[in-house]
Amino acid sequence: MKKYLLLTLTALALSGCELDETPFSGIYTENFYQTRQDAEAALIAAYAPLVDLYQGPAAVVASDFSADQTYPRIVVGRNLLTTYEYDVNYTTVKSLGRAYESPFAIWQYAYAGIERANWVIAKVPGTPMDATRRTQIVAEAHFLRAFYHWTLTKNFNEIPVKTVPTASEANAFTAKSPKAEVYRQIFADLDVAVVGLPSYPANDRGRASKEAALALYAKAALYNEEWAKALQRAEEVIAGGKVGLMPVPRDLYEVAKEDEARRESLFAFEGERSDPSKWTYMLPLTGPRNSDGLEFGNTSFGSIFAFQSFFDSFNPVDKRRLQLDTTYINRRGQRVAQKDITPITPKAVLIKKYQDPASIADRGNINIHILRYADVLLIAAEAEARATGPTAKAYGYVNQVRQRAGLPALTPGLSRDAFVAAVLQERSWEFFAEGDRWYDLTRTNTFLDVIPKAVNDVFPVRKPQPRHRYFPIPLDEVLANPQLEQNPDWK
Repeated sequence: MKKYLLLTLTALALSGCELDETPFSGIYTENFYQTRQDAEAALIAAYAPLVDLYQGPAAVVASDFSADQTYPRIVVGRNLLTTYEYDVNYTTVKSLGRAYESPFAIWQYAYAGIERANWVIAKVPGTPMDATRRTQIVAEAHFLRAFYHWTLTKNFNEIPVKTVPTASEANAFTAKSPKAEVYRQIFADLDVAVVGLPSYPANDRGRASKEAALALYAKAALYNEEWAKALQRAEEVIAGGKVGLMPVPRDLYEVAKEDEARRESLFAFEGERSDPSKWTYMLPLTGPRNSDGLEFGNTSFGSIFAFQSFFDSFNPVDKRRLQLDTTYINRRGQRVAQKDITPITPKAVLIKKYQDPASIADRGNINIHILRYADVLLIAAEAEARATGPTAKAYGYVNQVRQRAGLPALTPGLSRDAFVAAVLQERSWEFFAEGDRWYDLTRTNTFLDVIPKAVNDVFPVRKPQPRHRYFPIPLDEVLANPQLEQNPDWK
């Protein structure tokens, strides 16, 4: 993110060789958190794992490669997510240097973020500084801790909840908590964040706001099937009037319009082409091979494509389909036909959400949207329908998204199940290639029916098993933490 600095503030006790020495940290207990600058630096460090999660970008591709919208060019270690052939220690992805794209990285970086947020929450309240800003810093740390715990639970189900910084070997290890307790902690942190965070847009770009906290609250509640809570929090964002939809879907992803797009993008990873530590591989991965399309960026690899079946699922008048393409203009000004996009298949579909023609090599100013106003509207529609039925209010929320896409209103008179299915389909079209779809399939437990149909000549057979609903906890972590148990289906 544009204001984030990658600071190394502490050694994290997250992986674990056994030490004979007594661990201690003078930087926290004696020399740090003495000034406002210390508090700000510590908060920036708590944001930094977001860069790791979205630069790799494990937070997007680990789930998207598992779902039914996009697929990777076959590279050893990468395609295992699409074929569900990974093992409990992600051996191949680690040995082949693909850990940064994998669930292994999600576990590592999310817990790094939790550890740093815990130190902020524990220490900043005692730091002498402006009281208003101190409250905001602590609230941002609570938001981040909630976000990291939510990222972990949607990927691994039951996880260790960490709310105390690792100041000694005695509290370095924590057992898993039941899912209900994980969400209880997420909501408790977001309660603090909602009260203490400034309202959008009175916050720096890339930083959490009250509206972002409410949106995360709504989405987490939806995932935990707490429909009333999800609806309440989503409607607080809607009623606040601080955010709204961009008029044109494609403008959300235009580098030149990123400031305007913050009206809809409540929380995002914000890339910076001039800073090597603040960019994401989504730009080079989704462009044509051999850096052949200048519209995409100066360097691209041809590594991620959309399934033809997903492209065909769009209504031709849907404006969101313009974020996909079956042709492109090459460096010589020639139009490249679909059959020539890549040698791995004659039916490749290019993804156009991550483009920066002015990129520096493979580094661009592109953003990855994490929480959007369109998401809030669709959360409200689904939560209302599940709680009460497909009311006029539920139709109103989903139709706002459809209208922006250039589609007619959703068919009236749908049953509850048909309406919810329509909202889930709307989510698929709206959030593709943003790391969202797999979690809709797993939270509704529909992935076993959907995924076998998402095939092509590159991946002609896909057979997920029930255990693939959640990723296995990395075996290295299980072995390092005597209190940690592997997910039951992966033992």
